[in-house]
Amino acid sequence: MCNLYRMTSNAQAIAQLFRADVAGRNLPALEEIYPDQDAPVVISEGAGRSLAMMRWGWPPFGEIKRPITNVRNLASPMWRTALADPARRCLVPATAFSEWSASPDPQTGRKRKHWFDLRANADQGDPLFAFAGLWRQTEQGPRFAFLTCEANAVVGRVHPKAMPVLLRPGEAFDRWLSADGADAAAMQVPLANALMRELAEEAPLPPQGSLF
Repeated sequence: MCNLYRMTSNAQAIAQLFRADVAGRNLPALEEIYPDQDAPVVISEGAGRSLAMMRWGWPPFGEIKRPITNVRNLASPMWRTALADPARRCLVPATAFSEWSASPDPQTGRKRKHWFDLRANADQGDPLFAFAGLWRQTEQGPRFAFLTCEANAVVGRVHPKAMPVLLRPGEAFDRWLSADGADAAAMQVPLANALMRELAEEAPLPPQGSLF
């Protein structure tokens, strides 16, 4: 389950790569985006695309107490209607995402964040990509969640259960926002290992000694 990502690019890059109208707005660097926070999302609007801010996580219901951030079972009635309607799909811009280590770090006793992104050319900074997302209107405003799938080898070393469905700019963006439901569901597959990398981990802070 992915419950942390970052989006450190800017609105101008989103406008260019996502072919989206950003309405002249700018975006701060979002180093850590957690569930129930607002984040930029690209949606289809008429014949074009627009940038919107939405809250991450569909509202909880029944026995579920937390916002629903990840979508795995596309056969569920909860997601089936949204998936079938291209207007209810969205692109969630990101520059990296994180998964927690399975075991605590021996030096700190805490689990560590492992960050992943897409490989870039030498002249690129952090490359933009997108999560394949679904969105809906609620009484509290628009909310989104994004698809997960089987983990590839890069992510699976840390988190073998699942990874987000990652889309690269271009044909994958167009297909996700326009395909019929069956074709969209077929995109629930892991990105190729060769296109991804795990970022170097920050060294853990040493345990703080007593002041007394």
